[in-house]
Amino acid sequence: MTVQYRRGNDHSAGAHRGDDRFRRGVVSFVRRSPRMNTSQEHAMTRLGSRYLVEVPHDTTSTSVAPGSDLDLQQIFGRRAPLTVEIGSGSGDVLATVAAAHPERDFIGFEVYLPSVASSLTRLDRAGARNVRIIVADAAAGLEHLLGPGDLDELWTFFADPWHKKRHHKRRIVNPDLARLVASRLRPGGLWRLATDWQDYADWMRDVLGAEPALEPVGSGPDGYCPRWAERPVTRYERKGVAAGRTVRDLLYARAQGPDGPHG
Repeated sequence: MTVQYRRGNDHSAGAHRGDDRFRRGVVSFVRRSPRMNTSQEHAMTRLGSRYLVEVPHDTTSTSVAPGSDLDLQQIFGRRAPLTVEIGSGSGDVLATVAAAHPERDFIGFEVYLPSVASSLTRLDRAGARNVRIIVADAAAGLEHLLGPGDLDELWTFFADPWHKKRHHKRRIVNPDLARLVASRLRPGGLWRLATDWQDYADWMRDVLGAEPALEPVGSGPDGYCPRWAERPVTRYERKGVAAGRTVRDLLYARAQGPDGPHG
């Protein structure tokens, strides 16, 4: 499935040019070798046409061309509340929640192809026909494929914490993304986040707390909220708990006050 698009003069959030010089921007992923096993290859062949949405690329294979636009009515055959997951992995959360909410639509951004293939199988087994997967950088996808107020929910669960201080600039949750997400959420729309690394939890709390168009929901004095009951326990969460780490959930909403969304 492809989308209609128009070319613009800008470049995606994952790649920027200045004159003849090229530099990579901050992106939401690390591309790894897409080696797939036989079952994963079969899943891509059998289920790709049902779940995968192809988008126009800019300068890299996982960038998104400026001026692209998702026709949600065409993709899903309807207009329904939309949830997007950044880094949908093997589809554990998407398959479980989407199957439980057939009245909503879901899009997962994921670039690691073996995980994409595994998610197709999981979605198919769950009967989740209201999900589409886009193999592209999520930040660029939010910027170029979705418009203001298109999102009802965004999920960012167990993102790479990039522990070393010099790598903090690579963290997907950053002020630029917070501003972008705020512009894409409808008033009152939710951003759900979770991590098992305390320093990243503190980082996310501080970044989102500094964005005037976002406000915390249901958080305690420490800024964290109770675990979202609908989120299944993934292998990442189990691994963190087994290592003795505490999982932190955060929940923010697009403010409905005078600050409004950013353009």
